[in-house]
Amino acid sequence: MSRLADLRFHTATTFQRRLGNPVLRRLPFQTLLETTGRVSGLPRRTPVGGRRVGDAFWLVSEFGERSQYIRNIKADPRVRVRIRGRWYEGTARLLPDDDPVARLRSLPRLNSVAVRVMGTGLLTVRVDLDG
Repeated sequence: MSRLADLRFHTATTFQRRLGNPVLRRLPFQTLLETTGRVSGLPRRTPVGGRRVGDAFWLVSEFGERSQYIRNIKADPRVRVRIRGRWYEGTARLLPDDDPVARLRSLPRLNSVAVRVMGTGLLTVRVDLDG
């Protein structure tokens, strides 16, 4: 990974961990992805941008396999997603063969721009929602 990509990763994740995520998690209609911590076993809630299409929720991880929630999904793909204030259970699938830039065009614009600008290892994720 280049020095610039590494700097963007550390800058963005420090901001998200200390300021962005704690504030966004408290907003009642912010979309959240809840994974199970691979070490702690505790629920981990991450604000995400994405879109529900039928029985699936689509998102793009800006740092791919470096993202903590992606590492948690790899350990346990059972997740919950809060969409418009309602929780849904589902199974997350990592889709490395999907074109994440093309996928971002179909997702909410503001989040997609931020992911493209800051992202260094884009990875598409589909959550197949239960019932």
